Amino acid sequence: MSVPGPSSPDGALTRPPYCLEAGEPTPGLSDTSPDEGLIEDLTVEDKAVEQLAEGLLSHYLPDLQRSKQALQELTQNQVVLLDTLEQEISKFKECHSMLDINALFAEAKHYHAKLVNIRKEMLMLHEKTSKLKLRRNASCLITPTPGKEVSEPFEQLNFIRSSIAFW
Repeated sequence: MSVPGPSSPDGALTRPPYCLEAGEPTPGLSDTSPDEGLIEDLTVEDKAVEQLAEGLLSHYLPDLQRSKQALQELTQNQVVLLDTLEQEISKFKECHSMLDINALFAEAKHYHAKLVNIRKEMLMLHEKTSKLKLRRNASCLITPTPGKEVSEPFEQLNFIRSSIAFW
């Protein structure tokens, strides 16, 4: 461990610590304490410390304040961006649900058309069965029962008309 040589009153070294003059004893660990002379060096005036602190703050404080303002602005912009993004997401979900609704309406139209066709077929089948029933009833009425003869065709037509009105 090297110990610096004697210092001048202004605190600067007069010679390098590794240069010892001839006949000068080499200082050991027990000869000088590392804290010796520290108290004398630390008795700096409070005014100088205050001026140094003010100088340091005046040097770094404007940059720090600008950085703080930039961070606040960035945070505010991020909040606005997040709000905008949430609105866009809700619009997207709404559009997606509109597509689902449109698909449901298309499907409803398809099934409505099927129901209309089924109804038409049912009405057509009902008409056919009704006609078949009338024919069957008419054929039963037209064919004379054994042993009984129909004398006039007009009587037979009147009978058929009355039976049709019954249905």
